[in-house]
Amino acid sequence: MANSTDSVFLDFDVLFLPPPTEYIIPTYHGYVSVAVYGDQEKPALITYPDLALNHVSCFQGLLFCPEACSLLLHNFCIYHISPPGHELGAAAIDLDCPILSVDYLADQIAEVLNFFGLGAVMCMGVTAGAYILTLFAMKYRQRVLGLILVSPLCKEPSWTEWFCNKVMSNLLYFYGMCGVVKEMLLKRYFSKEIRGGAHLQGSDTVKACRRSLDERQSLNVWRFLEAINGRPDISEGLRKLNCRSLIFVGDMSPFHSEALHITSKLDRRFSALVEVQSCGSMVTEEQPHAMLIPLEYFLMGYGLYRPTKLSVSPRSPLSPSCISPELYSPESMGLKLKPIKTRISTQV
Repeated sequence: MANSTDSVFLDFDVLFLPPPTEYIIPTYHGYVSVAVYGDQEKPALITYPDLALNHVSCFQGLLFCPEACSLLLHNFCIYHISPPGHELGAAAIDLDCPILSVDYLADQIAEVLNFFGLGAVMCMGVTAGAYILTLFAMKYRQRVLGLILVSPLCKEPSWTEWFCNKVMSNLLYFYGMCGVVKEMLLKRYFSKEIRGGAHLQGSDTVKACRRSLDERQSLNVWRFLEAINGRPDISEGLRKLNCRSLIFVGDMSPFHSEALHITSKLDRRFSALVEVQSCGSMVTEEQPHAMLIPLEYFLMGYGLYRPTKLSVSPRSPLSPSCISPELYSPESMGLKLKPIKTRISTQV
């Protein structure tokens, strides 16, 4: 790109990759779909989406943010794991197959890593996916370098959540992905502002998500919902995690209090909370730019960085000349990653 005061250096070899390579991996508890982006010689970043979503509908917004794409794909090969039956073009899972528990779903991740010959990995999950990856980190501690959790869950469902999930579960089972279910899911993902009111159509992001929900196999979504609605409380195991954690949550997310609870249980020396104002649960789609600078600081603790030139984007003012040297020290990251709040202008 031409040099200018507001330009950003982008690695075009990173941004213009061919489509991901799709793998269907057999595990002890059934088949798992994995979409792989990038050079498999690089360190691995594992992602896991929320209920009724896959890597396209849950992480596309973040990866369409040029700076975030440059940061992540410059440093990682991304392995997008879909919940069983949530991948693009998935067929309905046979009703005779047992519903997998959250423990089994976490065990599937370990089998995926074994298939690719991966050791310790970075993990990024959203809401239900964040719960699965956190549980995976608790069961397989030596295989997780760090956790990036977006609107995560850790407690068992409250009575309100349990009841809403049961209503949605019955609707999915008997009526499929009907309008009521889609509205319940959109409220789970997005703030009211971006969804639009009764006389508004909502943003393009919400419209795209609504279309993606039409493509889901309703009984496959029902199976994942049943597993998540039966999840146990894993709060007490959080303090024993030996990896750093970065938590994002929208202040309008229905799971905002859950994220605060998780933060209170994690070791404060190695965790940080970023509250994104005027945002729902799916920060990766609604306000992906809010994630960029916290991610850059977080990954610098692992010696990872985003390639830059002297002229960099005002949105991401990090460059080697203006970063405090102690930020490169892993021992200091716990001190630097203090809880912060961030507001993203709608004009960005």
